[in-house]
Amino acid sequence: MKYILIIIVSLLVINCNQQLTPPKETHAYTNELIHESSPYLLQHAHNPVNWQPWSTKALAAAKAQNKLIIISVGYAACHWCHVMEHESFEDPEVAALMNTNYINIKVDREERPDIDQVYMNAVQLMTGSGGWPLNVIALPDGRPVWGGTYFAKENWMDALRQVKDLYTTQPDQLATYADKLEKGIKAMNIIEVAKDETTFDSTFIAKAVQEWSLEFDHEKGGTQRTPKFMMPANYHFLYRYAHQRKDSLLMKYVINTLTQISYGGVYDHVGGGFARYATDDKWHVPHFEKMLYDNAQLVSLYSDAYLTTQNPWFKTVVYETLDFVERELTNDVGAFYSSLDADSMTADTGELEEGAFYIWKKETLQQLLGDDYPLFAEYYNINAYGLWEKEQYVLIRKTANTEFATTHELTNTQLQEKVSQWKAELLKERAKRAKPRLDDKTLTSWNAHMLKGYIDAYRVFKDPDFLKKALKNATFIKTHQLQNDFSLLHTYKDEKSTINGYLEDYAAVIDAFIALYQNTFDQQWLDIATQLTEYTFTHFYDADTKFFYFTSDLDPELITRTIEHTDNVIPASNSIMANNLFYLYHYTNTKKYLVSSQQMLQAIQSQIATYPSGYANWLKLMLNYTENFYEVVVAGADAMHTIQELNTHYIPNKLVAGSTKPATSPLLEGRFVDGQTLIYICVDNACKFPVSEINEALELIE
Repeated sequence: MKYILIIIVSLLVINCNQQLTPPKETHAYTNELIHESSPYLLQHAHNPVNWQPWSTKALAAAKAQNKLIIISVGYAACHWCHVMEHESFEDPEVAALMNTNYINIKVDREERPDIDQVYMNAVQLMTGSGGWPLNVIALPDGRPVWGGTYFAKENWMDALRQVKDLYTTQPDQLATYADKLEKGIKAMNIIEVAKDETTFDSTFIAKAVQEWSLEFDHEKGGTQRTPKFMMPANYHFLYRYAHQRKDSLLMKYVINTLTQISYGGVYDHVGGGFARYATDDKWHVPHFEKMLYDNAQLVSLYSDAYLTTQNPWFKTVVYETLDFVERELTNDVGAFYSSLDADSMTADTGELEEGAFYIWKKETLQQLLGDDYPLFAEYYNINAYGLWEKEQYVLIRKTANTEFATTHELTNTQLQEKVSQWKAELLKERAKRAKPRLDDKTLTSWNAHMLKGYIDAYRVFKDPDFLKKALKNATFIKTHQLQNDFSLLHTYKDEKSTINGYLEDYAAVIDAFIALYQNTFDQQWLDIATQLTEYTFTHFYDADTKFFYFTSDLDPELITRTIEHTDNVIPASNSIMANNLFYLYHYTNTKKYLVSSQQMLQAIQSQIATYPSGYANWLKLMLNYTENFYEVVVAGADAMHTIQELNTHYIPNKLVAGSTKPATSPLLEGRFVDGQTLIYICVDNACKFPVSEINEALELIE
């Protein structure tokens, strides 16, 4: 791969002094994004660039005109996407250069994650890093030859001129580079099929966690780097591992991390919900966009953390985050929107500015809070600790409520009343500001994550409103996104469902519907999950690698068909599928599911060993194979109440099946006894003698 980098760098250096003359005449432009529904594409619909959406028409035009292609990928809430748009794509000089020499394609990465994956892999090979905006130059056949992320105007124009000149003077060398890069991209999907007998060892997990722990920031939480991302799947695994292994030091680290994140400015202390990440090491100043998928997973994580800590602040975080989701990201049919922008209009200048909706000036707070301001200022650090820039503050906490109340001679109730009053006052004031722009498209995968968040919150807190909203969203997915052949569609907007679903959609919906079954005992959700699984085997499964492709075999071909296996802020679609298969094997006794889950995990072990923090969801699955895992079966008229009582205990190494009447499924057949509610604790469908009391069941679970 070093050879590839040397080629492209040398090509650009050789021609660095050769400049294309910008076109002198003014050309009319035709921006076709105005016909799109994606909020991100519509943001660019009035650029002077001749943008086109990704389509066979655009690709055919590149070949017909023998033009290089600019593929620019971003998303509606992306701050630096907006910056580059303003600096370059709104500039007539830049637009003239792009329009004359290139076919220009804009891609919403959330609508088309398949395209984003291919070209992100290319940029990571070329530069060693990636991000958004993602800007790639490709040959007319779509194969990339150059790329990067954000570029200032002059750098962008220089690159466009140089690559176009190379294409004019040395097309063979660019083609040679494209060949090598294409091989590199395809190599990223090569997974060695496990040849050894399937074995999973608890010492392997222990070593992985030990290696991982070298990155821990035990004081401020998270890892010892900036920016800091929340990475919910990582801390969910570490939390579970610490609990099952009774590792008090690791548990302390995880709980401290969750505390520091939620005390920091990355958590919206006024309106609830989390921003995407923190730009500093104390979780203070966020990159202010709010994404549905972060909040969905964090609701699940903080709900589980509450079970062992009984920390009322964690409960508050869950409730406030779900209040935010309901208020800002939910439509009338129960579907969830995608994100809120980092930028919003300022009152002073009327221009878009990052964080303008969320930050506070001391004078404003003093006027709003009056005599309470000194106490508020200490609680939320309106001081050097909480200062951001331009005499603006991002609210951040340092102290637990009990300690703060004691210091200021208040009861916990008195302090909580004051905090509630402060939040209500600030929320009312903030509502007068221009709101961040909303990406109001609905993504099936992200909706499924949020559905899972609501179900996990219901499991822990038993709030019927959470179940109501979960069922409404599940019904939306079933009604609008699920097709008669058990295929899924990826997006929904303006009452239209579009784009063939990706593996991430199937994996997330199966996961959410399994959770929904476990908390309702409504068999339809488990049946749909099973049908969706069969569909993925038919249209996504790769018999050679034993993994699932990200795209269906019914989708138009890209330059490569990717296999997503590394966990990120959202776990990899294959790791979610491998976990799903483990659960569905226990529910259906379908041997194929177990074999597939084991093969996938076995194949990924070597990568886990070298980069454990990138495989947290795989490690969670490995725990199921190396530690005791229980099937908890409850049968009887009081089954629902019984499982709700059992759920007040954190038991991550279990699945649940139940019925209030006789049933024929593998886990339930023959276990209903009229007039009794019995709890069966089973391992691989071999059950101990049934019991009727929760404490007896807990003893059997060890």
